[in-house]
Amino acid sequence: MPRSTQLLHPPRELAPLRSAATVLLLRDSAGGLEVLMTRRSTTASFVPNAYVFPGGCVDLADASAASHAQAQRRATQNDLHLTQAIAAIRESFEEVGVLLAHRADGTPADQSDIAKLDRSAPFIAQCQALGLTLTAHDVFVLAHWITDRNLSRRFDVPFLVARMPEGQTPVADETEQFEPVWIRAAEALARHEAGQFFIIYPTIRTLERLQTYATVDDVLQACAATEQPLWNSCPRTGLLAGHEARYMEHEPPYGELALVCPDGQIAHPLDWQSAQPVALLKNVMRLTAPNPGVMTGPGTNSYLVGDPHTGFIAIDPGPADPEHLEKLWRAAGGDIRLIVCTHSHPDHSPGARPLQALCTPKPPILGLPSAPTSRKNSEFTPDRMLQNNELLVLSAKDPALNLTHTLKVIHTPGHAANHLCLVLLEDSLLFSGDHILNGSTTVIDPPDGDMTAYLDSIDRLSAACETHHLEFILPAHGYVIGGFVGEVAAAMAHLKAHRLKREAKIIQVMQTHPDGTLDDWVAHVYDDIPPRMWPVAKRSLMAHVARIESTLS
Repeated sequence: MPRSTQLLHPPRELAPLRSAATVLLLRDSAGGLEVLMTRRSTTASFVPNAYVFPGGCVDLADASAASHAQAQRRATQNDLHLTQAIAAIRESFEEVGVLLAHRADGTPADQSDIAKLDRSAPFIAQCQALGLTLTAHDVFVLAHWITDRNLSRRFDVPFLVARMPEGQTPVADETEQFEPVWIRAAEALARHEAGQFFIIYPTIRTLERLQTYATVDDVLQACAATEQPLWNSCPRTGLLAGHEARYMEHEPPYGELALVCPDGQIAHPLDWQSAQPVALLKNVMRLTAPNPGVMTGPGTNSYLVGDPHTGFIAIDPGPADPEHLEKLWRAAGGDIRLIVCTHSHPDHSPGARPLQALCTPKPPILGLPSAPTSRKNSEFTPDRMLQNNELLVLSAKDPALNLTHTLKVIHTPGHAANHLCLVLLEDSLLFSGDHILNGSTTVIDPPDGDMTAYLDSIDRLSAACETHHLEFILPAHGYVIGGFVGEVAAAMAHLKAHRLKREAKIIQVMQTHPDGTLDDWVAHVYDDIPPRMWPVAKRSLMAHVARIESTLS
């Protein structure tokens, strides 16, 4: 983790988590897959008046040996998932009068069995008396939600799924839950959007995923394939256009919110702008150049590492835009000690010389010189060539401050022959340049770009991730990547797997269309992206083809 002394917001204690369970009761209908939802009481202490799935807190009794003995379980269903299933079954009975159980003879429970049970009396004892066994083996884990870090009441909740028993009719308890309704996911989302059906964030996101399934069997089979949730989420909240906006782990802003506001503080603006620098840590600022576009996303991220006691290192000053460079210089208080370019492309290095000219004394420009294979607009000659594993150190003059910022250089050719990345050792951050981007894959443009070198560099960064326990990636385009344990390593593994999967597709297309041209192949290989992007994709296709041909020669 970044040093606590460099966090923008002081650590704070989060509200304790309460164990709970909720269940999506599903049925097939002529109109498609439907889920049972009910409206919470207008006086409820948590999300009053919201439409929800049945559920509630896990009781100690749900985990008892007596409860487990009264439930049928799958061979692969662990004790925790069994307890959660029992809690969901109990809550669905107490709140909506649905009983997931069968009789001693194996026949499903029906309304006659439900009529014999008292919703306010101990549930398991009644099931024992009537010889009812809970069908926990038919209850599967769909997702795992943990309530947002900023809330005063927080729950740790599996979202479970089960088929609605035939011959039963939901009846709300009229105390906690009201108005049970069968509804398709798409309809619930549309009604919510129209302001007619209030649902909260986890419900919205769950319904969004549920609407991709056509039948109950589709959902249950997807869940049965693994005893793990199909997704896990503890959302984070930032500010977008002045309003609160929540994001799940797979969404681009999540890692940035985790870095800047680790304990869920709602304080970080996510709007892309070039007017002023954005503080990510006390010792890391980002200023995005005003050059948004298809290839640059919201713009090129220039970073300042350091503080007023140590001076600053500027990473990727960007294009030679006078206003951008002056803002970068002012953000550092004019005290820029080093200028580092991750590579020589025209949206990264041209600003180095004019930024240097603003500074007194003039900081050296560091990096790797452009190779003979680079395009003319990517020619770059640093004042000094950086060595692989070299350390760039900023330290406060006053030893009492004990303040140091160390960047380790890692040569990472591939996107460009002279590409490098930087690790901020004290804070476990990786400045990835264009090698790893947030939300897209970088273009490998031969001859300066080389696919084999790129994949080898991914391996090198993966090793650095393990060695230095990297937790966040700060790319040259897009938000910070990271935010939960193993995310950086997973991002690198996914990136390599994506490239190799694309390469396998290229080989298949080349074999199917041996006489095809690159233009013919790109339409087949990149049929999953808009045709307007094919000219750009063609460059990476060339890099893959060169790699494939080199392995055959």
